[in-house]
Amino acid sequence: MLSPSTGPHGDFMSRPVPLKRSDFPVTQPLQTRWSDNDIYGHMNNTVHYQLFDTALNMWLIGEGLLEPSRSETIGVVVDTGCSYFAELAYPQPVLAGLRVERLGRSSVTYRIALFGDGETAAAQGHFTQVLVDRKTRRPVPISDRWRDVLTRASIPEPCS
Repeated sequence: MLSPSTGPHGDFMSRPVPLKRSDFPVTQPLQTRWSDNDIYGHMNNTVHYQLFDTALNMWLIGEGLLEPSRSETIGVVVDTGCSYFAELAYPQPVLAGLRVERLGRSSVTYRIALFGDGETAAAQGHFTQVLVDRKTRRPVPISDRWRDVLTRASIPEPCS
């Protein structure tokens, strides 16, 4: 049986530290909706994922990388996760922070955070997308145009 402080391999699990607004080169203002709150009076956990997806796609569209109904290349989410630190609730405006954490041959991992009134994330998560051909759904290499835009939203490599 696992203890609450260990993972499946016996290693200690550490809770992520909330990131700050300044940790994100891209920000996107969002608005919570009436239907986002659950019976407990705060934003339901599933809504965080919807806001992550909305912020990411708004940015991709704004950068001219994605036309949802026509682009030959689309991103398919293959991995996602979220950590929660503080409540958000309607009618609170939210600022989404976005950065690229890993850029592969045909995949990209984004770090996305949601901020309420404070400077630290109320929730933060990751999305890994594989870029695929819309028709065949087979992975395609990230184009130079995509790579240029994604690189501008990347976090710098740590110094050694």
